[in-house]
Amino acid sequence: MGAGHAHRLYRPGTSPVHALPPHCKLAATFGFVLVVVSTPREAVWAFGLYALLLAGVAAVARIPAGLVLRRLLIEVPFVAFAVLMPFVAQGERVEVLGMSLSVSGLWGAWNVLAKGTLGVAASVLLAATTELRALLLGLQRLRLPPLLVQIASFMIRYGDVIGDELRRMSVARRSRGFEASGIRHWGVLAKTAGALFIRSYERGERVYLAMVSRGYTGSMPVIDEAVATRGQWACAAVLPVTALAVCLMGWTL
Repeated sequence: MGAGHAHRLYRPGTSPVHALPPHCKLAATFGFVLVVVSTPREAVWAFGLYALLLAGVAAVARIPAGLVLRRLLIEVPFVAFAVLMPFVAQGERVEVLGMSLSVSGLWGAWNVLAKGTLGVAASVLLAATTELRALLLGLQRLRLPPLLVQIASFMIRYGDVIGDELRRMSVARRSRGFEASGIRHWGVLAKTAGALFIRSYERGERVYLAMVSRGYTGSMPVIDEAVATRGQWACAAVLPVTALAVCLMGWTL
């Protein structure tokens, strides 16, 4: 991952959040999500406070609310699943707008929506304030197994390469007058998927041989040994520690 491979999820900036070391932000985000998941679903007010905490982080990082909301659309499939839960769950029923809904299903839907949305929002802020290359370095600093870090690195780098290959194949089909308009064209699309798999596999073989010829032995060198200061760790800990205080109040009140 060279510096030239900036990802569209990253939003450049000079805010205090951008300046934090990536492993500090990774640990803070993981801690925050863990606290949110541990919060009882009945503590509705606690999730509102969590949202305010993330809004504060977004304000400090100068990330527009519209950008965060647009990227939250990735959780639409989970929203659809949550909407169905009150209709299919068993147990006590309640009438809402003339519809018979399950009480446990309503609580379950709220649980999925609230915790899922907060988790995705935290991830969106992390990606918007940290370059992907820096995230990989942060994972190395947190002692994630090197093989997993390498797999993530290759996925990020060659996901775009495969996407470009797929776009070229699509342009080639359209230049020959092909337009997918029904089930009768599924065979062509299936052949395209198969050809893309073969090309991707062959490219992976060539990349691996090139790496081996340059001395690759199964592990990548750690190219950043920067150590976070206590102040930086303290700044990063503000979010999960505050969320933990809210969670404890949610269990006791």
